[in-house]
Amino acid sequence: MDIGFIGAGHMGGAMIEGLLKAEAVTGEKLFVKGGSSGTAEKLQEKLKFQLVDDYQEFGKCKVVFIATGAKIVLSILKELAPFLADDSILISVAAGHTTKEAQDALGKGYVVHAIPNTPVSVNEGMIGVHYAENIPEEEKEIARKLLESLGKVSEVPERLLGTVGTVAGCSPAFVDMLIEALGDAGVMEGLPRALAYEIVEQMVLGSAKLAIESGKHPGELKDGVTSPGGSTIKGVAALEKHGFRYALIDAVKQANS
Repeated sequence: MDIGFIGAGHMGGAMIEGLLKAEAVTGEKLFVKGGSSGTAEKLQEKLKFQLVDDYQEFGKCKVVFIATGAKIVLSILKELAPFLADDSILISVAAGHTTKEAQDALGKGYVVHAIPNTPVSVNEGMIGVHYAENIPEEEKEIARKLLESLGKVSEVPERLLGTVGTVAGCSPAFVDMLIEALGDAGVMEGLPRALAYEIVEQMVLGSAKLAIESGKHPGELKDGVTSPGGSTIKGVAALEKHGFRYALIDAVKQANS
């Protein structure tokens, strides 16, 4: 199955890398059109997909992803429409539009609106998805399998896609700040920098995996390592003193505003 991609920036590039890594598509079957920044050309040198110059090349693609800026996505869809097959699937990972607006711009095919995060590049993404009402089950399954090759997929009402995008899409930056800060703390207490980061990164990975696989409430997991009078509960109290929870809640609120 031929797959097209419009846009190869941070998110588009992450998805392209993830799809190839998962072997959901081969480089010979992946056709990518970038913009003027040159990121698609640089990525092609690494990943060896097919670079294209115009939308006509997407006529043979069953699925086309669009990963451009929100302000230009609808105008691009109108330019793309004449070249798409009637049963094509358009997966937009751009914000700022609804499935109906995208469907109206295309006038054909089937629209899927997905909001991923950058861990899709290592096939551990979190992707919120909403399908257009007219999409047949067969086309829905094609889109779902492609997205699931990139990570966890949750179907949500379209009105919640923005919130999913904020919590899943912005929070990796918050986690990166957490990793950096805990790494600094380790260095301050005598750990070599590289080892401090390695310890923290594995801790984050392991903690997330434990939460997922155990199904336990985060509070229960926290209580499991906070023994009476122990070092962990003292650290928890210090975080509470400095508004750790409120800072994260407010970060999401501000990012979603």
